[in-house]
Amino acid sequence: MRLSEQHQVLICRALKKHFGEQSRIWLFGSRVDDNARGGDIDLYIEPEVQSPAGIVDARIAAMVDIYRQLGEQKIDLVINRFAGPQLAIYDVAKENGVELK
Repeated sequence: MRLSEQHQVLICRALKKHFGEQSRIWLFGSRVDDNARGGDIDLYIEPEVQSPAGIVDARIAAMVDIYRQLGEQKIDLVINRFAGPQLAIYDVAKENGVELK
C-alpha cells in the first residue's frame, strides 16, 4: 500500500470525525498497488451519517481537514449512502481495496 501509516491515521480520523465513529473506510485504486506510481487517493466510505444534508456537510468538512493535514492532493471520496442506489464501484472498492482502521 502506498499510503503511509501516518496518512492513513489522519484520513481515518478526519472521516470518522465528520461522518461518525462507526463509519467504515477503504483505500482502493492505484494506491493499493505497491508497484504502481503516482495516482490519486481513492477512498470509499460507508458512513454512519445517512441524511443527504449530513453527508454533504460531512464531506466538505472532512475534505477541508484532510487537505489541511496532507496538503493539496487529488482525493476521490466515494460515499455509499445505503438509502441511495447501489453502484458497482461500491463492490469494486470493497473487493479490491484495503479497509483502513
